[in-house]
Amino acid sequence: METLALIAHDNCKPLMAEWASKHKEELSHFALVGTGHTSKIVEEATGLKVKAYLPGPMGGDQQIGSHIADGTIKYVVFLIDPLSAQPHDPDVKALLRIASVYDIAIATTAKTADLMIKGAMESDWSHQY
Repeated sequence: METLALIAHDNCKPLMAEWASKHKEELSHFALVGTGHTSKIVEEATGLKVKAYLPGPMGGDQQIGSHIADGTIKYVVFLIDPLSAQPHDPDVKALLRIASVYDIAIATTAKTADLMIKGAMESDWSHQY
């Protein structure tokens, strides 16, 4: 079972709950992990188990990045608030960079997350390269 990480900036947490509810069936095919409060929001919205890491600003983004690097996490939905400054912006950039280095699927908007989850369900991206 592939692992999918769920992260959302504070202003995007309601959108994450809505998105996860909409994709509950698809998400049930993944091992789910998430940062701090996002993992709890997704659990409440879907009833699915989400392993919680630290909150993003407290090291959760870095924990997820390390699991991308070790090959554990294959997909990330990271709903970013583009209109608010984030005090842990260097961590966010590091996570985006590590996802690019390891060529994993990462969605930063609900629309791209829709496309990613659909593609993940239709094919086995983890063995294409």
